[in-house]
Amino acid sequence: MQANIRQVASLFSKLNINTIHRSAAVLQCRAYSTTHDADLVVIGGGPGGYVAAIKGAQVGLNTVCIEKNDTLGGTCLNVGCIPSKALLNNSHYYHMAHSGDLNNRGITVGNVSLDLEKMMGQKSNAVKSLTGGIAQLFKKNKVTHLNGWGQITGPNQVQAKMKDGSVETVNTKYMIIASGSEVTPFPGVTIDEEVIVSSTGALSLKQVPKKMVVIGAGVIGLELGSVWSRLGAEVIAVEFLNSIGGVGIDGEVSKTFQKVLTKQGMQFRLGTKVTGAQRTGNGAVVSVESVKDGSKEDIECDVLLVCIGRRPFTEGLGLENVGIATDDRGRIPVNAMLQTIVPNIHAIGDVIHGPMLAHKAEDEGIICVEGIMGGHVHLDYNCVPSVVYTHPEVAWVGKSEEDLKKEGVEYKVGKFPYMANSRAKTNNETDGFVKVLADKATDRILGTHMIGPGVGELINEAVLAMEYGASAEDVARVCHAHPTCAEALREANLAAYIGKPINF
Repeated sequence: MQANIRQVASLFSKLNINTIHRSAAVLQCRAYSTTHDADLVVIGGGPGGYVAAIKGAQVGLNTVCIEKNDTLGGTCLNVGCIPSKALLNNSHYYHMAHSGDLNNRGITVGNVSLDLEKMMGQKSNAVKSLTGGIAQLFKKNKVTHLNGWGQITGPNQVQAKMKDGSVETVNTKYMIIASGSEVTPFPGVTIDEEVIVSSTGALSLKQVPKKMVVIGAGVIGLELGSVWSRLGAEVIAVEFLNSIGGVGIDGEVSKTFQKVLTKQGMQFRLGTKVTGAQRTGNGAVVSVESVKDGSKEDIECDVLLVCIGRRPFTEGLGLENVGIATDDRGRIPVNAMLQTIVPNIHAIGDVIHGPMLAHKAEDEGIICVEGIMGGHVHLDYNCVPSVVYTHPEVAWVGKSEEDLKKEGVEYKVGKFPYMANSRAKTNNETDGFVKVLADKATDRILGTHMIGPGVGELINEAVLAMEYGASAEDVARVCHAHPTCAEALREANLAAYIGKPINF
């Protein structure tokens, strides 16, 4: 206790905070605000924050979660993962009917038309159901929910600024910052969410654009571009890099992915930078330039979608009040226990290092609370999977071939194509393959990369195998149900183990 007091006193001294004046300010604040005493305050109600709050309550901590938006769930549930997956799924059904794919399967469909308003309604209903479900989980687990802007005012104090102007002060033992991320703006391009849109606007367009330009061919750009391409838009993705899929994707998978999406109708301008964009009446003009030869082009479009990534959301949280500084990428530095420079203040999810993924934030929320309770904190970031929910899906975990070559690791490759998988053939979904990378000396699985039907589900078997240190032989010797697409994973591991699969 005395050590903690000395740490706080030292912190106050560094911040040049007069403790007497600070106490007077707190008393003045209490004169017009409500005060709560809590064991844990979580700032942010997204995937990391709400999971951390529920876990905190479940282990016996008096928990308060402060969320600035009207609904819980953060970007993921409201304007990210969930609504985009609804549109990806339903646009695929429409595309199957409209493109004649159903007819090729012996299902005759006539007068296929799109009711975009109803499709958007189904998306909204899914979002409403899930965000409402989190609110019910809060009630069930007795988590106090404050709908306001959370700001740290001291090492053990947070204020929630409510929309009606009132302020609620919470004195707490521990804090977890889980404020998530926001869309990275493109310099010189003004987003109006009508013609020039972010991912948020792209999820709520009132009509299908005739032509859409997407700046960025990473995961979000490809998913949303795929949605509107299926619904009838001409989609051109402009990417500065010479490959699609973003950070972590295996090079061979990326090339196959681009071929498949091109076959579906999407266009790509790779190795191309955007030099400017402006709105013109009901559309926009995007100026681009080739990185290789400097050639320039102006592309007209009805909708311009800006998808160059996301950045940590830390502005206005009061970090400066406790001496927490962000790094050169705007992230909050934490140690292995997810503690900031102030030991009782933790941070998780998109505001710290690692991939900006909902499931990564959820796991960090759980282990952070377990660490607060004295448990062991461990998360193997090499075993965090990534998925692109296009059709076919793309998924990976662990190291890519490019990573292993760069690190000088000797490895084996096992591959199996879906065109040789019986279930994929019966479903007429044979694009793609599974690739397993294993250590050449020990056979331990180092990475698994997939493109094909349902690989967003299948990747979890590969994650489990890697988490427990399995070898390619281990997976190859596990009996898999027949006929299933999962057999492709077994065959790829068999190929990595002995050099060749059975069925190809």
